Amino acid sequence: MVRSDRSTPSPRWMAPLLLVVLVLAGALLAGQLRLLPELGNPFATETEDRTGPAVLKSLRDMSRYEGASGTFQVVVDLDKDAKFLPDAVRGSRTLFVGTGSVGAYVDLGGLGEEAVTVTDDRRGATVRLPHARLEKPALDAERSYAVTKERGLLDRLGDVFSDNPGDEREVHRLAVEHIGEAAKESGLAKRAEANTQDMLENLLRSLGFEQVSVTFGEEGGGRG
Repeated sequence: MVRSDRSTPSPRWMAPLLLVVLVLAGALLAGQLRLLPELGNPFATETEDRTGPAVLKSLRDMSRYEGASGTFQVVVDLDKDAKFLPDAVRGSRTLFVGTGSVGAYVDLGGLGEEAVTVTDDRRGATVRLPHARLEKPALDAERSYAVTKERGLLDRLGDVFSDNPGDEREVHRLAVEHIGEAAKESGLAKRAEANTQDMLENLLRSLGFEQVSVTFGEEGGGRG
């Protein structure tokens, strides 16, 4: 048997492919050994923690959070006297009991980029919010009523020709103002902030944060 000394020729694409493999392997090894720190690992993946922006977007989507509401009852004593006429002729006095509700909310829709910060280890989060605001009082017509209504002769005659006899718009306006003042003095806004704080602390802890801080101040109200 005759044995040939010729070897089977390698395909032409084997040499370039082998060269590419060797170069990539060398780069990977250099990156792992930090021989080329400026090069880095070409196969490494980048990790970016976007927890802060995600939490901020969720708060903005809520727009506002009504943390508290209250019902208030006030008594309005409206007395109108004519300067030179007795009350029996010209004048009126209305004793009105007004009942209405007021809501307190925290505006979340306008939070700026600085409103939410997250620690590097993702264990702590700080949320800065604007102070709670009071909504306009809503007078409950069904639960509001006039206790007494005294009117002079000329006023009663005027009611006959009026489209709205015994016009109570002014006494209603005063009742709304007094209800708003009662809401401010009641500490309703502070209660709304406390309830909003509890809600956010529970929400963020459910997302894995261990230390949560919620503060209130006007600096949290502007968009960044």
